[in-house]
Amino acid sequence: MSVWFQLLLICKAHQDPIATNGDLFPWNKVRLPGKIVPVHYDLRIHPNLTSLNFTGTVKIEVLVKEETSLGKNVSVLEYPSHEQIALQAAEPLAAHRKYHLYIEFRASLAEGFDGFYKSTYRTVDGEKRILATTDFEPTAARMAFPCFDEPSFKATFSIKISRERQHLALSNMPKIMTLELEGGLLEDHFDKSVKMSTYLVAYIVCDFRAVSAVTSSGIKVSVYAVPEKWNQTHYALEVAVKMLEFYENYFNISYPLPKQDLVAIPDFQSGAMENWGLITYRETSLLYDPQTSCDADKLWITKVIGHELAHQWFGNLVTMEWWNDIWLNEGFARYMERVSVNSTYPDIQIDDYFLNVCFGAMARDSLNSSHPITNPSETPTEIMEMFDAVSYDKGACVLNMLKDFLTEDVFQSGVIRYLRRYSYKNAKSDDLWDTMANICSEEDFTGGFCYTRSQAQTHAYHHANMHLKEMMDTWTLQMGIPLIVVERSGKQVRIHQERFLKGVLQEDPEWAVLQSGYLWHVPLTYFTSGSGSVGKHLLRTKSDTIELEEEVSWVKFNADMNGYYVVHYEGDGWDSLINLLERNHTALSHKDRTNLIHNAFQLVSVGRLSLDRALDLTSYLRRESENIPLLQGVGYLEVLYRMMERRGISDVAEGLKVYIFFTFYLLATGTNPHVAWCWNIVIVRVL
Repeated sequence: MSVWFQLLLICKAHQDPIATNGDLFPWNKVRLPGKIVPVHYDLRIHPNLTSLNFTGTVKIEVLVKEETSLGKNVSVLEYPSHEQIALQAAEPLAAHRKYHLYIEFRASLAEGFDGFYKSTYRTVDGEKRILATTDFEPTAARMAFPCFDEPSFKATFSIKISRERQHLALSNMPKIMTLELEGGLLEDHFDKSVKMSTYLVAYIVCDFRAVSAVTSSGIKVSVYAVPEKWNQTHYALEVAVKMLEFYENYFNISYPLPKQDLVAIPDFQSGAMENWGLITYRETSLLYDPQTSCDADKLWITKVIGHELAHQWFGNLVTMEWWNDIWLNEGFARYMERVSVNSTYPDIQIDDYFLNVCFGAMARDSLNSSHPITNPSETPTEIMEMFDAVSYDKGACVLNMLKDFLTEDVFQSGVIRYLRRYSYKNAKSDDLWDTMANICSEEDFTGGFCYTRSQAQTHAYHHANMHLKEMMDTWTLQMGIPLIVVERSGKQVRIHQERFLKGVLQEDPEWAVLQSGYLWHVPLTYFTSGSGSVGKHLLRTKSDTIELEEEVSWVKFNADMNGYYVVHYEGDGWDSLINLLERNHTALSHKDRTNLIHNAFQLVSVGRLSLDRALDLTSYLRRESENIPLLQGVGYLEVLYRMMERRGISDVAEGLKVYIFFTFYLLATGTNPHVAWCWNIVIVRVL
C-alpha cells in the first residue's frame, strides 16, 4: 500500500464519509478515536537511493481500551480527505487486551521537504549525491509509515534500516547491530526508543562525516555534515556539549538518551527539527566557518542549537496534548534560547536579540488578523498555521513576563515540577499554570495556596499566584496586546488599559467594537526618579491607581521591557522622559531606552503620539553608546523616510534626511564609535 494515511481501528458505524472503494467510511472526524492506542512499533525501512523509492513493514502492538471490531479477514478502507485508513471486520477485539497489526508498504521518496524525502548535494568535483531523510512535524509521519499520527499517541519504536555499504544510517537511538543481507545490503538495528510521539521519529541514510565528543554526564554528541563541510562542524559540537550540560543542570532532569546527533541537511525547509536524539538542521543553522562566518552567524547557530536542545525536554519529554497548544513547545524553546545562551555564551548579545523577538511579536499581534496563542486547530492546514510568530515569539515573551512576575527561581522551580510531573506524557496549558501555581513543599502551604513564606511576607503582588490560570488565560486565550495609559498627578499614578490595535484609529466607527471585551491581567513594573528599586502592580481591571511614596519628576513603566505591553504617558509624561534622556540617558538601562523608542513610534503609528514628540525622543541618540537603541532609532527613521519618499512628500522626506544627517553624522565627530558605526548603516539605508 502507498503511505499517506494514519491508522484508524474502529467498530462499523453508519457515517457520511465515503471511502475510495465507495463504502461508508466508519469515522467522520479529523482526529482519531482513543479506544485503541499504540504501544510499540517495530519498523523496518529500505530506501533505494537509485530508484528513489522505499519499501517497509511495520508491526504495531496496540492496546484496546474499548471493545471494537477487527477480525481475521481485515478490510481496509481509505479516506484521503482526512488522511486516514480504517481496518475493520465483524469479530470484536476484546477490551484491555493487546494485539499486533502487521502492514507492508511502499512509496516514492518525497520530492518536497516533508515525510521521508530525498535530498541532494554536489561534491567539490561536481558529483551529485543523494541521501534520504525525514521531517515529520507536524503531520508527515503518516507519509513515511502507517501510524497513529497524533502527538498524544505516544509509543516506543524499534527501527531497522537497510542500506548500501557506502552509506550510513542514523535514527533516534544508537545502532546496536548490523546484519548482512542478500544482495550485499546491510541492515542496521537501532535500540528501542523511549516513549515518544510519531512526529519525533527520524531516520537518515547518507554518506556524511561526523565529529564527536562526550558530555560530563556521558552523553555522546555528534555533528554530521557532508564530507566537504566536515571542518565546519566543530563550533556546533562545542555549543551542543555545553548546552546539553546546561539543560541537564537547569531542568535537574538527566537527558534520557545515550546519544544526541545534530545533522546538517543540504535541503531543509525550516531552521531545524528537534527529533529526539537526531536533530536535523538547515546547513546555515549548524555549520560555522571561522574564516568566513560572521558574528550574526554565530548568534544564529548558537541560539538554534539552544532552541532544539531545549525541545528535548519541552516537546519531547513533555509534549503538548494537541497542536492548539504548540506554543508549549515552541514558546518555551524560544524563551530558553535566551536563558541558555546567556548562561553558556554571555558574550553573545542574546538579550538584544530577544528584544527584537518581542518587537516582532507585537508587530504581528497588534493587527486584527492575529490569533490567540492557544487557538483551535484540527486539519493539517490549520495546524501548520499555528507555527508562526504568535506561538513562537509571543509565547516566549509572555513566558519571560511570567518569569519576571514570579521571580526567576520560582519560575524555574515550576518548570522543573511541570517536566517531572508530565515526563513521557502529554500536557496542556492549564497543566502548566496549575504546576506553576503550586511549586512548594507541603510545609510551605499558606491559606490553601502554595508559595514560600518569604514570598508571602514580601508583597501582595505574589498573592496573584493564586489566580495564575485566570491571569495567564488573558494572555493565551485572547489575541492582541494591552496598551497601558499612564497619567501622573502628584503622588498618584492613574493607569488604564485598552487594546493596542493598528489600522484603526480612535475616531473610526469600528474602534469601539474592536476594543470591546478585551481585558488582560497585566503584571506591571515601574520605577521613578525617587525610587531605587522596581515597583510591581498587577492590573486586573480596566483602570486603577498606584500610590507613590513621594512626588516624582518622572515614571517609567515596563522595566527592561520584561512585560508584553505598550505604554503611553499622558500629560507631561513623555516630556519628562524626553528631558531625562537629554540630561542623563544612562539613568535608564539600554533596554528601557530601546523600549521607549519602540513605544513612541508605535504610538505615532496609531495616532496617539505626535511625530514631533517621537523625533524629540530620538535626539539624545547622538550620545547613545549601545547598539540596540541606535538600531531601533535608525530603523524607525528609515521607515518614516521611505514612507514620505513613496508618498511624494518631498519636503518632509528632505527634512528627515537632514535630521538624520545632523543626528548621526555631524554630532558623531568620531568620538563615539557606535554612532559612527550606525552612521555607516544610515548611509547605506537612507542617504
